[in-house]
Amino acid sequence: MQAERNPDVGYDLASTIRNIPDFPKPGIQFKDVTTLLLVPEAFQAVIAYWEKRYDNTEVECIVGVDARGFIFGAALAHTLGLPFVPARKKGKLPGEYFEEDFDLEYGTDTITIHVDAIKAGTKAIIIDDLLATGGTVAAVHRILLRMEVHVLEAAFVIELPPLNGRKKLDTLPVHSLVEFMVD
Repeated sequence: MQAERNPDVGYDLASTIRNIPDFPKPGIQFKDVTTLLLVPEAFQAVIAYWEKRYDNTEVECIVGVDARGFIFGAALAHTLGLPFVPARKKGKLPGEYFEEDFDLEYGTDTITIHVDAIKAGTKAIIIDDLLATGGTVAAVHRILLRMEVHVLEAAFVIELPPLNGRKKLDTLPVHSLVEFMVD
Protein backbone atom coordinates (compact mmCIF):
# COMPACT_ATOMS: atom_id res chain seq x y z
CA MET A 1 0.00 0.00 0.00
CA GLN A 2 1.47 3.30 -1.12
CA ALA A 3 1.05 6.53 0.84
CA GLU A 4 1.47 10.12 -0.29
CA ARG A 5 2.17 12.64 2.44
CA ASN A 6 2.00 16.38 2.78
CA PRO A 7 5.63 17.44 3.34
CA ASP A 8 4.54 20.69 5.00
CA VAL A 9 3.20 18.82 8.04
CA GLY A 10 6.75 18.13 9.20
CA TYR A 11 6.05 14.56 10.33
CA ASP A 12 5.64 11.24 8.50
CA LEU A 13 2.03 10.69 9.58
CA ALA A 14 1.58 7.67 7.29
CA SER A 15 4.13 5.71 9.33
CA THR A 16 1.93 6.09 12.43
CA ILE A 17 -1.33 4.85 10.85
CA ARG A 18 -2.10 1.15 11.24
CA ASN A 19 -3.84 -0.83 8.49
CA ILE A 20 -6.32 -3.47 9.68
CA PRO A 21 -7.43 -5.81 6.88
CA ASP A 22 -11.01 -7.08 6.73
CA PHE A 23 -12.41 -4.67 9.32
CA PRO A 24 -15.28 -4.07 9.95
CA LYS A 25 -16.07 -6.62 7.23
CA PRO A 26 -14.12 -8.67 4.66
CA GLY A 27 -12.56 -6.61 1.90
CA ILE A 28 -12.28 -3.35 3.87
CA GLN A 29 -8.74 -2.08 4.60
CA PHE A 30 -9.40 -0.05 7.76
CA LYS A 31 -7.00 2.83 8.42
CA ASP A 32 -6.63 3.05 12.20
CA VAL A 33 -5.77 6.63 13.17
CA THR A 34 -5.73 5.74 16.89
CA THR A 35 -2.11 4.61 16.47
CA LEU A 36 -1.24 8.16 15.29
CA LEU A 37 -2.66 9.43 18.59
CA LEU A 38 -0.14 7.26 20.46
CA VAL A 39 2.67 9.38 18.99
CA PRO A 40 2.35 12.82 20.61
CA GLU A 41 4.62 14.45 18.01
CA ALA A 42 2.39 13.18 15.18
CA PHE A 43 -0.83 14.39 16.83
CA GLN A 44 0.81 17.73 17.62
CA ALA A 45 1.99 18.02 13.99
CA VAL A 46 -1.58 17.58 12.71
CA ILE A 47 -3.01 20.24 15.02
CA ALA A 48 -0.10 22.64 14.48
CA TYR A 49 -0.41 22.34 10.70
CA TRP A 50 -4.16 22.97 10.78
CA GLU A 51 -3.72 25.82 13.25
CA LYS A 52 -1.36 27.50 10.78
CA ARG A 53 -3.74 26.73 7.88
CA TYR A 54 -6.88 28.14 9.55
CA ASP A 55 -5.52 30.86 11.84
CA ASN A 56 -6.25 34.33 10.47
CA THR A 57 -9.01 32.98 8.20
CA GLU A 58 -12.74 33.63 8.37
CA VAL A 59 -13.50 30.34 10.16
CA GLU A 60 -15.82 30.83 13.14
CA CYS A 61 -16.40 27.27 14.33
CA ILE A 62 -15.16 23.71 13.92
CA VAL A 63 -17.58 20.85 13.21
CA GLY A 64 -16.16 17.45 14.18
CA VAL A 65 -17.60 14.22 12.82
CA ASP A 66 -18.41 11.30 15.15
CA ALA A 67 -16.20 9.88 16.52
CA ARG A 68 -12.55 10.34 15.56
CA GLY A 69 -13.30 13.75 14.03
CA PHE A 70 -14.13 14.82 17.60
CA ILE A 71 -10.53 14.19 18.67
CA PHE A 72 -8.94 16.30 15.96
CA GLY A 73 -11.74 18.85 15.70
CA ALA A 74 -11.95 19.56 19.43
CA ALA A 75 -8.17 19.94 19.71
CA LEU A 76 -8.15 22.34 16.76
CA ALA A 77 -11.12 24.33 18.07
CA HIS A 78 -9.38 24.64 21.45
CA THR A 79 -6.14 25.77 19.81
CA LEU A 80 -7.90 28.37 17.65
CA GLY A 81 -10.22 29.52 20.47
CA LEU A 82 -13.34 28.59 18.47
CA PRO A 83 -16.59 26.77 19.31
CA PHE A 84 -16.65 23.03 18.64
CA VAL A 85 -19.83 21.47 17.23
CA PRO A 86 -20.21 17.67 17.28
CA ALA A 87 -21.93 15.94 14.36
CA ARG A 88 -23.13 12.76 16.10
CA LYS A 89 -24.61 9.46 15.08
CA LYS A 90 -28.35 9.17 15.57
CA GLY A 91 -29.49 8.53 19.13
CA LYS A 92 -26.56 10.31 20.78
CA LEU A 93 -27.78 13.94 20.96
CA PRO A 94 -30.30 14.74 23.71
CA GLY A 95 -31.96 17.81 22.20
CA GLU A 96 -33.75 18.68 18.98
CA TYR A 97 -31.57 18.01 15.94
CA PHE A 98 -31.35 17.94 12.17
CA GLU A 99 -30.56 14.54 10.70
CA GLU A 100 -29.34 13.08 7.41
CA ASP A 101 -29.04 9.47 6.30
CA PHE A 102 -25.99 8.38 4.32
CA ASP A 103 -24.31 5.31 2.83
CA LEU A 104 -20.98 4.01 4.09
CA GLU A 105 -18.60 1.73 2.23
CA TYR A 106 -19.91 -1.02 4.53
CA GLY A 107 -23.52 -0.04 5.37
CA THR A 108 -25.81 2.91 6.14
CA ASP A 109 -26.10 5.33 9.04
CA THR A 110 -27.61 8.64 10.19
CA ILE A 111 -25.78 11.77 11.38
CA THR A 112 -27.28 14.56 13.53
CA ILE A 113 -26.47 18.12 14.66
CA HIS A 114 -28.36 20.09 17.32
CA VAL A 115 -30.66 22.68 15.70
CA ASP A 116 -29.26 25.43 17.97
CA ALA A 117 -25.58 24.48 17.65
CA ILE A 118 -24.64 26.99 14.93
CA LYS A 119 -26.23 30.27 13.88
CA ALA A 120 -27.11 30.90 10.23
CA GLY A 121 -24.31 32.65 8.39
CA THR A 122 -21.53 31.12 10.49
CA LYS A 123 -18.39 30.07 8.62
CA ALA A 124 -17.28 26.54 9.54
CA ILE A 125 -14.68 23.89 8.81
CA ILE A 126 -15.67 20.20 8.95
CA ILE A 127 -12.99 17.92 10.46
CA ASP A 128 -12.87 14.12 10.23
CA ASP A 129 -10.16 11.51 10.39
CA LEU A 130 -10.78 9.80 7.04
CA LEU A 131 -12.24 10.53 3.61
CA ALA A 132 -13.24 7.28 1.93
CA THR A 133 -16.50 7.35 -0.04
CA GLY A 134 -17.50 10.77 1.33
CA GLY A 135 -20.96 9.78 2.55
CA THR A 136 -20.60 10.90 6.15
CA VAL A 137 -19.20 14.35 5.47
CA ALA A 138 -21.61 14.87 2.56
CA ALA A 139 -24.46 14.26 5.04
CA VAL A 140 -22.92 16.69 7.56
CA HIS A 141 -22.55 19.25 4.77
CA ARG A 142 -26.23 18.85 3.78
CA ILE A 143 -27.28 19.48 7.38
CA LEU A 144 -25.09 22.57 7.59
CA LEU A 145 -26.52 23.89 4.33
CA ARG A 146 -30.04 23.47 5.77
CA MET A 147 -28.83 25.44 8.81
CA GLU A 148 -27.54 28.14 6.41
CA VAL A 149 -23.95 27.62 7.61
CA HIS A 150 -21.20 28.43 5.11
CA VAL A 151 -18.70 25.55 5.04
CA LEU A 152 -15.28 26.83 4.02
CA GLU A 153 -13.62 23.40 3.74
CA ALA A 154 -13.65 19.79 4.86
CA ALA A 155 -10.31 18.62 6.29
CA PHE A 156 -9.16 15.05 6.84
CA VAL A 157 -6.08 13.41 8.30
CA ILE A 158 -6.35 10.54 5.77
CA GLU A 159 -7.81 10.30 2.28
CA LEU A 160 -8.33 7.20 0.12
CA PRO A 161 -8.43 8.76 -3.40
CA PRO A 162 -9.36 5.51 -5.22
CA LEU A 163 -12.74 5.55 -3.39
CA ASN A 164 -13.66 8.93 -4.96
CA GLY A 165 -14.93 10.61 -1.78
CA ARG A 166 -14.16 14.07 -3.17
CA LYS A 167 -16.67 13.47 -5.95
CA LYS A 168 -19.49 12.97 -3.42
CA LEU A 169 -18.52 16.22 -1.70
CA ASP A 170 -19.28 18.07 -4.96
CA THR A 171 -18.08 21.68 -4.78
CA LEU A 172 -16.96 21.59 -1.13
CA PRO A 173 -13.20 22.29 -0.93
CA VAL A 174 -11.32 19.29 0.52
CA HIS A 175 -7.97 19.17 2.30
CA SER A 176 -6.17 16.01 3.46
CA LEU A 177 -2.80 15.36 5.07
CA VAL A 178 -2.07 11.76 3.97
CA GLU A 179 -3.32 9.87 0.94
CA PHE A 180 -3.29 6.07 0.77
CA MET A 181 -3.60 4.32 -2.58
CA VAL A 182 -5.47 1.12 -1.74
CA ASP A 183 -4.41 -2.14 -3.42
